[in-house]
Amino acid sequence: MATEGGGKEMNEIKTQFTTREGLYKLLPNSEYSRPNRVPFNSQGSNPVRVSFVNLNDQSGNGDRLCFNVGRELYFYIYKGVRKAADLSKPIDKRIYKGTQPTCHDFNHLTATAESVSLLVGFSAGQVQLIDPIKKETSKLFNEESSCQHLWKDWNEERENEGSKTSEEALVTVQRLIDKSRVTCVRWVPGSESLFLVAHSSGNMYLYNVEHTCGTTAPHYQLLKQGESFAVHTCKSKSTRNPLLKWTVGEGALNEFAFSPDGKFLACVSQDGFLRVFNFDSVELHGTMKSYFGGLLCVCWSPDGKYIVTGGEDDLVTVWSFVDGRVIARGHGHKSWVSVVAFDPYTTSVEESDPMEFSGSDEDFQDLLHFGRDRANSTQSRLSKRNSTESRPVSVTYRFGSVGQDTQLCLWDLTEDILFPHQPLSRARTHTNVMNATSPPSGSTGNSVTTPGSSAPPPLPRSNSLPHSTVSNAGSKSSVADGAIASGVSKFATLSLHDRKDRHHEKDHKRNHSMGHISSKSSDKLNLVTKTKTDPAKTLGTPLCPRMEDVPLLEPLICKKIAHERLTVLIFLEDCVVTACQEGFVCTWGRPGKVPAECCSCSQEDGVRGALRDQD
Repeated sequence: MATEGGGKEMNEIKTQFTTREGLYKLLPNSEYSRPNRVPFNSQGSNPVRVSFVNLNDQSGNGDRLCFNVGRELYFYIYKGVRKAADLSKPIDKRIYKGTQPTCHDFNHLTATAESVSLLVGFSAGQVQLIDPIKKETSKLFNEESSCQHLWKDWNEERENEGSKTSEEALVTVQRLIDKSRVTCVRWVPGSESLFLVAHSSGNMYLYNVEHTCGTTAPHYQLLKQGESFAVHTCKSKSTRNPLLKWTVGEGALNEFAFSPDGKFLACVSQDGFLRVFNFDSVELHGTMKSYFGGLLCVCWSPDGKYIVTGGEDDLVTVWSFVDGRVIARGHGHKSWVSVVAFDPYTTSVEESDPMEFSGSDEDFQDLLHFGRDRANSTQSRLSKRNSTESRPVSVTYRFGSVGQDTQLCLWDLTEDILFPHQPLSRARTHTNVMNATSPPSGSTGNSVTTPGSSAPPPLPRSNSLPHSTVSNAGSKSSVADGAIASGVSKFATLSLHDRKDRHHEKDHKRNHSMGHISSKSSDKLNLVTKTKTDPAKTLGTPLCPRMEDVPLLEPLICKKIAHERLTVLIFLEDCVVTACQEGFVCTWGRPGKVPAECCSCSQEDGVRGALRDQD
């Protein structure tokens, strides 16, 4: 890992960094924020979040950007690396009274140049469905019948253009479904009407935009109960929202993420557990426990074989979906990890000696689906691997993380960790393995408990990961419970099957703590079953291996890129997008993707950044 100098240099904000594929540059002209560009006072505010959608219009400029800052919500045309941002012309701007936006998500299936469906979750528990293109509000979910939904519109004079700004007061005496803050909202993959909402109460709710929430509090009946979770249906004579209520673990449910195929749901909670469910059959597929504290973020690898989490232990943890176990941890952050994300566009495909790879062709089938818009060259090489047995290739995953320490870390995951038994004729140098021991092996495809107890073989001192050597083709299907799945499918409103397709040098900063996350709660929310479990008994088990039992990775790069805690990390085809709590959404051009005119605009900044960034 490239090291940074001490003293003042460590506190300087980096404007560029270099990886094996080249130089990434911050594009100052592509920065999005509030129109006045004044840093937002983030004390006591909810995290800044960013959502993207492509409208597929004929102009070739169909990308749209939504972000929240405090009680404000903005909707812009996103010009990326091509042109400078024009903050004076938001498509839509909304200011809320009595509550703040906390999260949002676009429906990519229904988005057109004339209309787009955007879900917005709020700190007071409501969920709003809006159309920022038509400047309409369709519905408000989780409200009482006496809820006042007031609009105040006025024309705000701007230079060369008048725009309409909406101020909306959401005043609710009592929310009928859940009173707690919305932590995550997502459209169900492949559905035009179903969406899932998580709350800080630890509950998740499945809604259908076509149904109402009713005028009275819902009554529930148990559908499925398991280890530390329960799923209820709404008991009503007529179909109403919510369709399902999930109760998961203890404490806040901080984030969830659907698998790339939409069949599985990964949830991370304040009790420190990752829980992975089969979404259709509501069966628990596997669990994992953080080293300590709550888990705050989660993401899937593009092929669905791995899950990465981050949280209050300052670590990123890689969990194998196939093997049901932790296969590596990464240490680079000095405070809580707030976002983790895989980069589907940076995949290293290398031809290698046939003896270097011990996996089967099935291990690579899902790699053909890496990202929706993969580069053709990468796809062709992956296809070549599937059709040419005599010249196998190795694949490197890339993922990133940002945290409350204001740092961006990038990680390379290579076959050194994923295939610890294979002989390697070359040493890779992108990410260091600090502990040269691998976790015990021998778990089955749907094992969620104990891997084998044989002594772990030594690992080569090298770098990172892709996926398990053995792929159990029946592992996912064996998880699904046909009886439960058919029971859920009785509810016509769900249509779930009709989708379209160290612990060393703890340096927590007071100014980087999040007010809505209590570190004290994590001490008492270590839950494995219905009864509370002593964390000391969890540590050292397959749920939470000891630090010396799994490889510990160092990041490829680790750079301070903001003054306030980072809350967003999104990988796009030609750039990387980050955002901090001050309300600045930054664009980092990928190597070779920045037009010449943009490079010349920031050439002076780039020279200064290169001098500071020399290692």
